[in-house]
Amino acid sequence: MSYFISIKTALIVFPIIALLFTIPFILHQYHKYGSIHKFRVCIIYSFILYMMTVYFLVILPLPKIEDVVYQEGMIRLVPFTFISDFLRGSSLVITNPSTYFGALKEPCFYTVAFNMLMTVPFGMYLRYYFKCNFKKTILYTFLLSLFFELTQLTGLYYIYPYPYRFFDVDDLLINTLGGILGYGLMGLFTRFLPSRDEIDNASIEKGKTVSGLRRITLFCLDMFLFLLITNLMKSIFHGKQIGIIIFLLYYIAIPYLFSGKTLAGSFLNVKLEFENNKLLRLIFRIFFLFFYYFYFPLFLWMLSRSILFLLFLCLFYFYHIVILLKNKKMYYDYVIKVTYVSTIQERKITSSK
Repeated sequence: MSYFISIKTALIVFPIIALLFTIPFILHQYHKYGSIHKFRVCIIYSFILYMMTVYFLVILPLPKIEDVVYQEGMIRLVPFTFISDFLRGSSLVITNPSTYFGALKEPCFYTVAFNMLMTVPFGMYLRYYFKCNFKKTILYTFLLSLFFELTQLTGLYYIYPYPYRFFDVDDLLINTLGGILGYGLMGLFTRFLPSRDEIDNASIEKGKTVSGLRRITLFCLDMFLFLLITNLMKSIFHGKQIGIIIFLLYYIAIPYLFSGKTLAGSFLNVKLEFENNKLLRLIFRIFFLFFYYFYFPLFLWMLSRSILFLLFLCLFYFYHIVILLKNKKMYYDYVIKVTYVSTIQERKITSSK
């Protein structure tokens, strides 16, 4: 029953963790590859869910603090005692095959088997996605198991006054064996799956064009950095015009001097290219975008202050987000004659020299 509690808890908490992880994940993918590979998303998020599930299996169910008291023998340092425990505690009779199946359903067997199966996916992930060799798989699986055992030994990092589960050296051995088993099993599946290098190459190839989601990410990251720098400068200089100066520097001077790249553009490998009159079009673009997406809706809101307008505003932004997510060019891009260009290829060529 405790297994189901742990899995249920992991499924409940996973959306929260996934949400917190999503923004750093998107930024990292656009920085490194210029795109987000769907298969990579499945691998990474399934790995997060797996690690959460295993962790909750280790710590749950949590007892009440007052119920945890000191007990002798909470640390077991003699290896391979699980073998003698199984032979002594199970109904298995070697000479009687009819007892084999029944022994598999007894705790002295399925507890050991489950401890092994618990780290099988870890070994598979290490070999397939993280490209770990056999020795590294053994090492990392052992360290993961050691982390779990220390979590139990310290009473969940000293939240509890005493350990509420055993520290067992056999668990280290069994968990590590599970990672080795997973490493071996993954060898059977690799021929049917794209390799990590193939995923990376496909991501870089796709990243040579700027998707709508990448444009949205660029806009939001630019806004975040601009507000961060502005607030920081205001706290230092206390000038009324600091915001305007930072705005002109960030959105006009920096892109003009650095080949159409803002700070966020440099990180996400995106630059702006204009057909002609770069400075004038750069100025017109940024003032138009701020007026179009911020000041004009704000002005209308001050005039109406109605729920219907809020609904209209939500539809307004939703429509533009959908257009971008379909990787379509916005009408004002045609008017301003601006093109979003990916520099991921330039970065890769430079780094390979």
